[in-house]
Amino acid sequence: MAKGGYGGFSGMGGMNMNNLMKQAQKMQKQMAEMQKELEEKKFEITSGGGAVKVTILGNKTVEKIEISQDVVDPDDVEMLEDLILTAVNEAIRTVEDAAAGSMNKIAGGAGIPGLF
Repeated sequence: MAKGGYGGFSGMGGMNMNNLMKQAQKMQKQMAEMQKELEEKKFEITSGGGAVKVTILGNKTVEKIEISQDVVDPDDVEMLEDLILTAVNEAIRTVEDAAAGSMNKIAGGAGIPGLF
């Protein structure tokens, strides 16, 4: 009974569990490295054909907003506000997409729930 019972199963399961733990640790290390790399990366997003440019870091910190003088119209402040809002929101989406893409590379497209 010892050969065909739980002893053989737990031995194989133990080996698989070790491999699984090593893979999980490797994935965790890769995720930390990619997150650090992403946080240091800069993204430049424009709206209004380049009228407003937002520079955002990978940690979603807006570093800089540049506004072309051509769009500064005291009679149409709402348009400028919309251009800024559009550029900032697109910048955030770009960072989130980059983060998701990086994590998908690590997970190998496994789609692990709660990972992102």
